[in-house]
Amino acid sequence: MALNLITAGESHGPGLTCIVEGLPAGLGLEQEAIDRDMARRQLGHGRGGRMKIERDHANVTAGVRHGRTLGGPIALQVPNRDYANWEERMNPWPVDADVPEVHLPRPGHADLVGVQKYRFSDVRNVLERASARETAARVAGGALCKAFLGAVGVQVLSHVVQIGDVHAAPREGPPAPADFAGVDEDPVRCLDPEASAAMVKHINVQRKANESIGGVFEVIAFGLVPGLGSHVSWEERLDGRIGGALCSIQAAKGVAFGDGFGLAAAPGSHSHDEIFYDEERGYHRLTNHAGGLEGGMTTGQPLNVRVAMKPIPTLTKPLRSVDIATHEPAQALRERTDSCVVPAAGVVGEAMLAYVLADAYRQKFGGDHIDDVREAVERYRERIAWRG
Repeated sequence: MALNLITAGESHGPGLTCIVEGLPAGLGLEQEAIDRDMARRQLGHGRGGRMKIERDHANVTAGVRHGRTLGGPIALQVPNRDYANWEERMNPWPVDADVPEVHLPRPGHADLVGVQKYRFSDVRNVLERASARETAARVAGGALCKAFLGAVGVQVLSHVVQIGDVHAAPREGPPAPADFAGVDEDPVRCLDPEASAAMVKHINVQRKANESIGGVFEVIAFGLVPGLGSHVSWEERLDGRIGGALCSIQAAKGVAFGDGFGLAAAPGSHSHDEIFYDEERGYHRLTNHAGGLEGGMTTGQPLNVRVAMKPIPTLTKPLRSVDIATHEPAQALRERTDSCVVPAAGVVGEAMLAYVLADAYRQKFGGDHIDDVREAVERYRERIAWRG
């Protein structure tokens, strides 16, 4: 039994749609929890003017009755509150107005390759779908996946560890769920207040210089059972599936599990997590260099993964480009934009990790009703004597 999440919609079109198929019947959902994640995606110092307009809300139009899933596909719609200002340019049907085409692709965006691939002459036919606005629909669907994971004791949380060249200080120990209690109140969603202040200052300096800024966020899943994913074939290895999902986020350029690239320089004795056993804890580890994954499967430790985000390609001082109608040098398109999206990207990362993990639970434990799933998980925990 597989879980499927698909989105549709353009940045300035009438709205976005997300369909999630494969959740069991009987799962309790809350509109407030979905909208809370939608609002969290709009947080963060460095966001642009559109965040003042959006105030996203996801309408559930299918698959849920009286707050519980029915077992069929669930449809969510996110209206575009700014559509009235774009109705001529983005109307699904022909309009009488003369709508000028966009011919100035941005370096780093899908613009140029998209028009080459799809035989378009108007860059807008590409940029509207390629826009990170699409992630609003992913976050809406991810909220359903989080609700499912919550029903089996799993939490997915995130925080920012780097903006530009400003890093959060290394922690004495790995973060616990309680450490994230106030993360959304921080202007850049960082757990280190001193680094947070430096990150805000860095964003302000770079924004004044007409630059966009990248960074790194970490997303962690707590409460997983061992054995999600599989070693038996490459496409079932969970690290590959998670890496693909997180790298699909617009502007994501790198993923690292646990100690990640640091393991390349570390000796083996400092790279692997030794195995211990006692009557109270059962099998356990004292370290988590592997980030909660061994052989493509969860170990039961917190699954932590860091995602590197490049600076977004829309700059207030545009880069050099070429007019695709005349082939003459020109400045790239300048659209309304953010200067830093790393704090919000962490929330999108939560949604994508939640989707992959929820899918892994569905494939391993099946079940038509959420109680079937809970019972199957509990039997498995008993079989392997898992005490985590």
